[in-house]
Formats: sequence, C-alpha cells, structure tokens
Amino acid sequence: MVFQNNIIKIPNLKFDIEKLKQAFNQVLKIKEFDNAGGVVTNISSISLNRIKGDNQSTEGKYSWGRYWTIPDNNGQEVERADAIDEEQFNEFVPEYNDTYFKYVYDKLSKIYKLGRTRVLKKEPRSTLSWHKDPEPRLHIPIITNYGCRMVIDDRAYHMPADGSVYLTNTTKYHNFFNGGEEDRIHIVATLPNFKLFNNVNLTKETNRWAS
Repeated sequence: MVFQNNIIKIPNLKFDIEKLKQAFNQVLKIKEFDNAGGVVTNISSISLNRIKGDNQSTEGKYSWGRYWTIPDNNGQEVERADAIDEEQFNEFVPEYNDTYFKYVYDKLSKIYKLGRTRVLKKEPRSTLSWHKDPEPRLHIPIITNYGCRMVIDDRAYHMPADGSVYLTNTTKYHNFFNGGEEDRIHIVATLPNFKLFNNVNLTKETNRWAS
C-alpha cells in the first residue's frame, strides 16, 4: 500500500458506532470533561488510560502533551508544554471497564503500542492552534458533523462517525476545526515511537489487520 494522504482509514478495522455512543454516555455519568482548569480552551478530554495506579495522570497537564506551533507573524516555531512519556500510559481506567470502550481499547492494543488514549470534545465553531505533535494519532469519531475538518498541511479532511478508525499524520502541521453547531466527540490515541507513515510499516500492519 502506497500512502499518499496524511489521513487513512484503516482497512478491516471498524467498531459499532451505536455501542461507542452508548459507552460515551456511560462515561459521562462517571466523569466530566477536563480542560485543565480553563488553561485549555475550546477542547477538553476524558482520559481512558493512565500511568499504572496513578489517577492523577488522567487530569490537568496530562490532557495535552508537548507540541510545536508558529504563534505569530514572525514565523518562528516554538515549543509548548512539557514532554510526556506516552509509553507509561498502559492501564485502562478501571471505572470504565464495563463500557464498550474497554473492548475498543483492548482490540487496538493488540495492534498498536498505545500512549494516552482520550475522549476529546471539540466545541462548536472553534479551532485548534496550527501545530505539530511528536507522534501520529488514531482517531475514532463518535459524534461529528459535516462542518468538522482536520487540516494537515494544505488539505482538509472530514472523518465520518461510522465506527471507522483513522490514522492521522499529526507530526505535520495541522489543526482541527468544528464549523458545526454541536460538540465533536472523538477517541484519540497517541502512537509513541511508531513510524506510522513509513510504507513498509504500514503494509505490515495492514497485513496483520487482514489476518
């Protein structure tokens, strides 16, 4: 498989969208979205995994990690936030064990080494900064609308909420905007130390999914 775009829908990997929505509603009864006390605007998270035994690793600064951005007209790239050891996040939050999210997490973990795995809420009529991340990400849309777009380099992509899983090259400059009038809800997982867009690795992983 030759990878030409910065977002690709994973073949032979799909979840039940109605069960995803049900799990989301179950989790909302247990945990509110975290925006690090207002430090982060227009996006918030609920962590699905944590550093083993460390419930604090689901909150605050762990809602986001290191990234790079170009904040003004000077055109200079700057580094933001502290680096996070993504590989330490290897324990699913026990409070959510009885939800479909546990099944999703376990299935993905058989394919990938997952880092932080979160439910992210993007508010209506809002956008993220233009930035790049240290690693690629998985996206599973749960609730979206046609006004939601991920922009990588100079191309915009819409990811429908139909249970599909998307690999996204967030090591390139990108943002996400929600141009609709309802929250956008995605599961987003980091993929630490994985060369996602190396064609050889991608082919190997595709063969594993198909087997």
